Amino acid sequence: MEKTKNNAKIINIIGKNELDGFLKRRRTIYSGEKRLEVEEIISTVRREGDLAVAYYTKKFDGADLKTFEVKKETLRGSKNKIDKKFLAVLEGAAENIREFHAKQLSSGFEIKRESGEVLGQRYTPISKAGIYVPGGSAAYPSTALMNIIPAKIAGVGEINVATPPGKNGEVRPEILAACVVAGADRVFTVGGAQALAAFAYGTETLPKVDKITGPGNIYVALAKRELFGVVGVDMIAGPSEILVVADENASPEYIAADMLSQAEHDMLASAILVTPSKALAEEVATKLEELLLTLPRRGIAEESLKNYGAIIIAGSLDECAEISNIVSPEHLEICADDCFGLFEKISSAGSVFLGGYTPEAVGDYLAGPNHTLPTGGSARFSSPLSPDDFRKKTSYIYYPESALARVADSAALFARAEGLEAHARAVEARFIKANKARKSKEGLK
Repeated sequence: MEKTKNNAKIINIIGKNELDGFLKRRRTIYSGEKRLEVEEIISTVRREGDLAVAYYTKKFDGADLKTFEVKKETLRGSKNKIDKKFLAVLEGAAENIREFHAKQLSSGFEIKRESGEVLGQRYTPISKAGIYVPGGSAAYPSTALMNIIPAKIAGVGEINVATPPGKNGEVRPEILAACVVAGADRVFTVGGAQALAAFAYGTETLPKVDKITGPGNIYVALAKRELFGVVGVDMIAGPSEILVVADENASPEYIAADMLSQAEHDMLASAILVTPSKALAEEVATKLEELLLTLPRRGIAEESLKNYGAIIIAGSLDECAEISNIVSPEHLEICADDCFGLFEKISSAGSVFLGGYTPEAVGDYLAGPNHTLPTGGSARFSSPLSPDDFRKKTSYIYYPESALARVADSAALFARAEGLEAHARAVEARFIKANKARKSKEGLK
């Protein structure tokens, strides 16, 4: 399909044949320079502990801190410092999130065979979790709920939160209240790559944890990549993204509003519309221009749309689904008359929002499913955060002597086929005395 021109300058309308180029540009935003900077931060925190954390907190957040842990009385009092209506919303959202995530817990199993073997799998929670809650240009109490609650449901022993302070060295009470509502144990005023390094290696103040979860900026994403293996991580999350699949009956205003809801996150966020309707594409492009005029974060959203936004005209709704699966978006909205039918054709998406009255924002805050989602096409092979991200699977095996005797020759044969003689002998060792006794007995006869 040839490229379609439009008068709106804020976003490009393209055809499916231009999708590869768009995605290639979208997925190569991490620079080598920032990676080197993150490596330096990690190594310095590992070497110097709290001293390095204090240095980077002053450098990046402008806060000169002597201590990092939020006092227990400050945490407890945070609920009294926020609007009562918002506190009620926080508590209602927390209940919805608990209800949904409690259903996600996987169960172990056990197999008992007639010959006596017992085989199984059990789940155990990690001991300590580190939750990262972003701050900076925007604060996200919703992230606190979405990460702490699954950890709590999983049975994590200690839930630690790190979040950047303001220049006054304090954390917004909305975030602290969300931490209390969700059930965090400790909260630290530390942000960025230095927070993740402190959780990975431990400092005089911040505990060494088993796993770190939660989204963040490019420094946080790169720190996760560098620290994976030293500590567990949920995912290497990139900038936020939304893809809307819409038919000709969808509302241009709703679609434009939803695209801007992601574009305002940051300049690297991506908002995409895929539709078979050229008329709808043009209307949405115009509506984006109109809605931007009154948006408080207009500059951020405008840059996002110019650089990483697109409207793609497809040949049919089936082709829209095909394009969506190629993109594998973090958030997918299906604004079509047969939204459930079209949903059946979707194989890769972080979270799906069905119908014209299910904006992505309702999932961000209070519907119940998690908003910590795979980005950058990683929904092809990964899933939203869940309680199982905070639990380990352990398999177990029990063989009585008679059961092992029955398979000993097979196991030894397999081991020798792989050239591992000691493996074979480890099985046979259990029967050497028995075999000698049997042979001796047979010889007397």
